[in-house]
Amino acid sequence: MEHDQHHPPHGDRHHDHASPAAQHGGASWSMAMKATLHCLTGCAIGEILGMVIGTALGWGNVPTMVVAIVLAFLFGYSFTLFAVRRAGLDLRAAVKVALAADTVSIAVMELVDNTVVALTPGAMDAGLSDGLFWAALLGGFVIAFLITTPVNKWMIGRGKGHAVAHAQHA
Repeated sequence: MEHDQHHPPHGDRHHDHASPAAQHGGASWSMAMKATLHCLTGCAIGEILGMVIGTALGWGNVPTMVVAIVLAFLFGYSFTLFAVRRAGLDLRAAVKVALAADTVSIAVMELVDNTVVALTPGAMDAGLSDGLFWAALLGGFVIAFLITTPVNKWMIGRGKGHAVAHAQHA
């Protein structure tokens, strides 16, 4: 159920709304899955772009992964940043919200995803046209989603992580 169906309209949208999960009796799995999918979308765009750039330029595994991880964080933060800016926050406040909302989620996701890719035999040496490359990357995203969702549920239930962003644009 959407936030508006639970609560009457608010006169001041900047009221004390720091913990929507606490108001709802804890985070639901649905809320955690939506937060994780939101985060995964930004991360996946950045990571795929980084892998494509590094592979196309003939870079080695380490620089390619570094660029992919940096872009995953950049795109992940950007998704939240744009959403809370659209809700009216100034840039400084929006950056703080994005960092608070997404850092743990992105870090867990990137750790899991890149570990899966690195541990998949041949995946790091596979090219962009190789099915193994894409299977390892997509498999990593799926496993990262499954592991990060409970982390996000726990954090949202404590008014942290994506609950911070939700409080700004709910």
